[in-house]
Amino acid sequence: MTDRAVSVVRAGALTTVQDLGRTGYAHLGVPRSGALDPGAARLVNRLVGNPEDAAVLETTVDGCAVRPRCAVTVAVGGAPCPVTVDGRPAAWGAAVRVAAGALLEVGAATRGLRAYVGFGGGVAVEAVLGSRSTDLLSGLGPAPLADGTVLPLGVESAVRGSVDAPPWPGPPDELVLRVRLGPRHDWFTPGALRTLATRAYRVSSASNRIGLRTEGPPLERARTGELPSEGMVLGAVQVPPDGRPVVFLADHPTTGGYPVVAVVRESDLAAAAQAVPGTTVRFVPLR
Repeated sequence: MTDRAVSVVRAGALTTVQDLGRTGYAHLGVPRSGALDPGAARLVNRLVGNPEDAAVLETTVDGCAVRPRCAVTVAVGGAPCPVTVDGRPAAWGAAVRVAAGALLEVGAATRGLRAYVGFGGGVAVEAVLGSRSTDLLSGLGPAPLADGTVLPLGVESAVRGSVDAPPWPGPPDELVLRVRLGPRHDWFTPGALRTLATRAYRVSSASNRIGLRTEGPPLERARTGELPSEGMVLGAVQVPPDGRPVVFLADHPTTGGYPVVAVVRESDLAAAAQAVPGTTVRFVPLR
């Protein structure tokens, strides 16, 4: 086996191809998509000598297993998890050389949700609108991985990347999301805004790449009318009719008709992407 590709032996619960997303198309109704934890994706790419925007695999909860058809350098980061090559333990958060035909197993996350697997040369599926990312909402990009899928790899660099920070060990036990109120916070009562700022929520098991759903006290609306559909941004905290906030993540819709009470700082969203169901969530308004 000498062709530059990897075969998927076990796809896991949800494994997708992701890079840093397709920006600049929201006016056409195309979400950004991309890695939910972009820092982790950048790090594994640096470890294997790729540009930071090369495509990687993003696993969810239980990892995946792949068999390279060529010798390739691999790095696994993001959520901490066991890594093995042909059943033997291998390093997590470091570059590992995997021989052609060997089985690389990325195990279940021991903390957090999403691991990232970078291959020397990157995953070289066809780009759509400038990105190789799988978008679960629009259906753009490659389909989520299935057992037996074969993914092409790009040409590997002979130069390994340097890393000046240790791999991020996972999310905190309590997820703190800094927010700026608006644009529709005036659709909620003063009591609802106090609730958002002072009460604890929990991450719902219904969360996905589109949005982090919460469980907790509902936010009371001051206005009961319908809101015309308007543009949505990454990190928007939309409040559906049940009153529980939903934080929009990378595959979010570009428009929506429920009011947005606040917007999360983008730098806090990587931790949101790694928060397991049941994690305590607190919204902290910025002054």
